[in-house]
Order: sequence, then structure tokens, then C-alpha cells
Amino acid sequence: MVEGSMTQGAGQEPVVRTATLRDFRVPPYARVPVQGHAAEPFPADVPAPPAAPVPAVAPASVPEAARASAPEVAPADATLHLGSLSSGHPGNAFPDDEPPEGYTPTERDLPIINRGDTVQVHVTPVPQPAPVPGDGPGPLYVVGDVHGYLDELLEALRAQGLIDENGGWAAGNARLWFLGDFTDRGPDGIGVIDLVMRLSAEAAAAGGYCKALMGNHELLLIGAKRFGDTPVSSGAGTATFQAAWLLNGGQKHDMDRLQDVHLQWMSRLDAVVEQDGHLLLHSDTTAYLEYGGTIEDVNDKVHEILNRNDADEVWDLFRKFTKRFAFRDEAAGPQAVRELLATYGGSRIVHGHSPIPYLLGQVGTEDGEEGERPVVDGPHVYADGLAIAMDGGVTMAGKLLVVQLPLPA
Repeated sequence: MVEGSMTQGAGQEPVVRTATLRDFRVPPYARVPVQGHAAEPFPADVPAPPAAPVPAVAPASVPEAARASAPEVAPADATLHLGSLSSGHPGNAFPDDEPPEGYTPTERDLPIINRGDTVQVHVTPVPQPAPVPGDGPGPLYVVGDVHGYLDELLEALRAQGLIDENGGWAAGNARLWFLGDFTDRGPDGIGVIDLVMRLSAEAAAAGGYCKALMGNHELLLIGAKRFGDTPVSSGAGTATFQAAWLLNGGQKHDMDRLQDVHLQWMSRLDAVVEQDGHLLLHSDTTAYLEYGGTIEDVNDKVHEILNRNDADEVWDLFRKFTKRFAFRDEAAGPQAVRELLATYGGSRIVHGHSPIPYLLGQVGTEDGEEGERPVVDGPHVYADGLAIAMDGGVTMAGKLLVVQLPLPA
């Protein structure tokens, strides 16, 4: 079953799940344009049944020019920029608007039925005055699921004044949190990760920060790389990370370019954080409660599981973090949100994972007729106003959301 399937309700378990990190070093090759890479043709409709083994793909080597052009780790006060890059896209290996060889397109126009019982908040970007370093914490921003759509991410960050035209950090002491799911489905997942890693270094040098949470697709990519077609025990029988990754939009060119530095970065991502009264997490599920009674306990437990490198344990973590819709039910949803807030703190949950078009209705109708497609203008506030959904559905008929918190009244 593909993650986006609407048959995966709050009470049902999807076939597969994923993980993340805390340290943000910039690999040398992320500071220079990545030139062409070898990628074999990859069919757009890979059947990939869960039991079918799929050969592991060796990562592409780091270009020689990148190794020679930069030190192993950027100094804390280093000023990184991309003004000299011909592509204009930080970490983007595919200039000239050409899709990568082997890119599997994603359907972006799923039919949606608007249920009419939910609210979307239209957020108009407001130019922010340049923050003064040492003037206290800067404004807080969050980014929804990116799924490899680097162009859309750059456009959204520029619209909020967070990066300049060359893709460099331009927001001073602002604070930026990504809610996870950087890869799969879109054309340049590794480019997205490289961008986030670089911006984290630039933001720190400017007195702000750029950080990220672990999404289920990070767990899935880690599992596919580490365990490949090794069978794991699932509720539906035997499965493999490799098959699950392909079924959930895994892209061969991302696997080709996946390096140890990316795996280390993802494996250290935190799962939960509280900022300014907002409890930030990737998935709209209460499964986090199974991993500890404090934010620190949850994050430590997730890192412990990844460090043990046990395929079944990582699969179970991925499975639980792929659950969704725990906050959507009119009666039980607000109660589930309150349980998480009472345990971990905060007055509102901000999450990604479940696309807003799914939260607004359902895909298709029982008789097969197509319904009306809603326009995603901004984040989706629901569960008695206690939850904010940030996955704008960039992989379907939506948009990539970058918004400032708190939301305007």
C-alpha cells in the first residue's frame, strides 16, 4: 500500500515507515555545483511488490573538484554562499530545468472532495525588518513536507525573505524548522538535504538557526540504504525496506547520490521539539507517546534504535511514524492533541505528514467520480484550533508551505 492511500486511516497501519538528526555539518561537495552523474533508466511504474528483492545501489562518488575545494568541516564563522554557482540552486545537480535521468514522476492532480468542515489560513508573506544580532530570538518559521521539490522550496523561502536570490541565508537571527520528509517523489531530494545542511551553517553564523525534524521518509531512506532487501517482520507478513521505499516514491537518482554524511545527518535528527508554545513534530499520530514521557526521552529513544541498527526495530519505528489522522476525528482528534500537549508541553501542535488535501476530504468517490479540488492557500487549522497541518501537498495539487509562527489571528 502506498503511503498516500486514503485506506490508511487512523486505525489502520500502512505497510511501511521512516527516521532523522541534530548536527548540521556541511559536506564539501554541497558547496560546489554537482556535475552530471550516471543514472540508469528507471521505469516510471515499477511494480515493486513488498517481497520482491531490489538490488542495492552504490552511492555516486563525491566529485574530485569538491574534495579539493573545501575543508572537511566548515568553521563556525564561515560565510557560505552560492553566488558563483552556475545552476543557482544550492545542492541542485540538475541545472537547465532538466529532470534527472531515472526520475519517476508523481501524480499531482488527485481528485479531492471538500468536506467543508475545516479551515485553511491564508498567509500573505509580510516583509520582516532585518533582525539585529544579539537582539534576542528572531522570528520563528516552519516548513512543511518538501519531498524533493527543490525549486518550490527555494521559491517559498525567498518569498518569506529567508534566503537571497543566490540561495544564501538572508534572515539574520531568524529561526527556521523543517518538519521532515525531504526526499522521495520529487526530482531532487538530495539537493534539498544539501540545502538544509548548508543553510544551518549559514544561519548559525548569522546568529539564527535552521534545524530539521525526522520524518517517516528519512527513516525509510535510511532503512533502504542500510538494510536493502533484507526481510523484516511486518503486520502484513514479510516486507523489505527497499520495496517499501520504491512503493512510497523512492527515486533512484537520490540513492545514487546518497552519501555517508547524509545518512549521519538524518540519523541524528530529533523527532519532537517545543518552540514558543508550539509542539513541532512530523506525523499526526500519538505514536510518539510509546517512546517516552518527555521530549528528551523520545529523541534519545529514537536515536538509540537507529544506533542499534536492527532492521526489525527500525521498521517498527518507521511503521509507527507513518500512522496518520489521529487528530482529524471531530470527537477524538482534539483529545489526542491534548494528550500530546499535556505530556510534552506547548499549547498547539504543528505537524506535516498528512497532506492538507487529505485532511480536507477524501480522494475520489465511492462511485469513481472525481470531486472538486481545493486550493491550498496556507496551513490548515483544526482539532478545535489545537493542531496546525503544514503539508501543503506539493506532490499533488497543493503547494510547499513556509509560514511564520504564531499564525495571525
